[in-house]
Amino acid sequence: MDTTAKPQYNFGVVKYFTVMAVVFLVLGTLMGTWAAAQLAWPVLNFDLAEITFGRLRVLHTNTVIYAFGGMTLMATSYYTVQRTNGVALWSNGLAWVMAILFTIGLLAVVVSIALGITTGKEYHEQEWPLAIAIALVWTIYTANFVMTIASRNKETHPNVYVSNWFFLSMMVMVTYLYVVNGLAIPTSLYNSYSLFAGVQDAMIQWWWGHNAVGFFLTAGFLGIMYYFVPKQAQRPIYSYRLSVIHFWALSFGYVWLGAHHLQYTALPDWTGSLGAVISLSMIIPSWGGALNGMLTLSGAWDRLRTDYILRFLIISLAFYAMSTFEGPVMSAKTVNALSHYTDWTIGHVHSGALGWVAMVSIGAIYHMVMKLWNTEMYSMQLINFHFWLATIGTVFYIVAMWVSGIMQGLMWRAYDEYGTLAYTFAESVAAMHPYYAMRAFGGLLFWLGAVIMLYNVVMTIRMANAKEKSTGAVEAHA
Repeated sequence: MDTTAKPQYNFGVVKYFTVMAVVFLVLGTLMGTWAAAQLAWPVLNFDLAEITFGRLRVLHTNTVIYAFGGMTLMATSYYTVQRTNGVALWSNGLAWVMAILFTIGLLAVVVSIALGITTGKEYHEQEWPLAIAIALVWTIYTANFVMTIASRNKETHPNVYVSNWFFLSMMVMVTYLYVVNGLAIPTSLYNSYSLFAGVQDAMIQWWWGHNAVGFFLTAGFLGIMYYFVPKQAQRPIYSYRLSVIHFWALSFGYVWLGAHHLQYTALPDWTGSLGAVISLSMIIPSWGGALNGMLTLSGAWDRLRTDYILRFLIISLAFYAMSTFEGPVMSAKTVNALSHYTDWTIGHVHSGALGWVAMVSIGAIYHMVMKLWNTEMYSMQLINFHFWLATIGTVFYIVAMWVSGIMQGLMWRAYDEYGTLAYTFAESVAAMHPYYAMRAFGGLLFWLGAVIMLYNVVMTIRMANAKEKSTGAVEAHA
């Protein structure tokens, strides 16, 4: 057996996921920007039920999390599992079946939500037929990933690189959490009732909701970080040992955190305290992982001046460190008494979503586009422009929500000398208007960056295809 032969990879399905991820990034951020604008200017719903804030916001979350985030994870995991194990996908046909079914499922989710057909559960709005279909598609995705690792040559690749462990943790836990949270009693094709009730339902919901953040939006994207940061920096990961500690600490700790979303509710007090304590302890491994990625640039920091893709990857780690500090602090009961139900939570979520998840995804996608199509990007200057639009837009967004959220909390808690509330709820809403407008502006900047990215990616692919055709024509005439 010739172990020196260059392996043939199945990158066709990876190309599909990569392009679709950028398309869904544009669509998802457009929905989010429109929803944000509706809070500042409600007339923008045009009295159409399908695009009112209540439905548009859910369309936005499902599109950016499951469509953009899901497609990005599928593209990067199927790309890295082949490269790090030196073997093609276990089943290219199964990968394409999964890709097509996943796309159809996403479109069905969008249509059903727009029509108001939902379970009412945040991050699990899909009614039972769609939920079952999505779970089956995810199982196919996971099985193909696992079998690809299992089919590697153990002599040439005796160890499984750490990015694969993060991806695998995400796949297994998301399957488990999604299925348990989706347990329901159907009453019709379009309606069902959760198997759980009351505070138990809330606990199960946020057990899934937070672990969707922990495993889908953190573990999966850390898998991206641990492959693409060293690759783009052209340096080995700073500490492989630290990456393994990071993996096990995150995998153990995150499953206990859901209760910190339910402080000052009907949930027993001890569960909220447990969630808060473990949340605060999770700062240590999270920062360890962020530093591991940043210190990979030791001796190569000068590359940030010219490598715009690396800028996306490194600033994502800064936002990861910030959001994994802010979240645990907000889970502490004293802080939560002020932040609960306010826009501060929205700012925290988007410092992670825009700053961490989207930025690391964008950097990885730019890297993959050049590798998959064997070409340079159409315009590196457009990548630089995209970086500044995304960064400034994110800062506008989260600062607006921090200020408005803290103001909300203080206004709701303010009393006059007679012991009555100093402000009505309507007055607190009116005070939020300039910050809602500021958030919409930040979202607009981020969306414009996504549009520029789509244009740059499309032009890069066209340029690569044209080059391939011209090369083929020259060889045919030779």
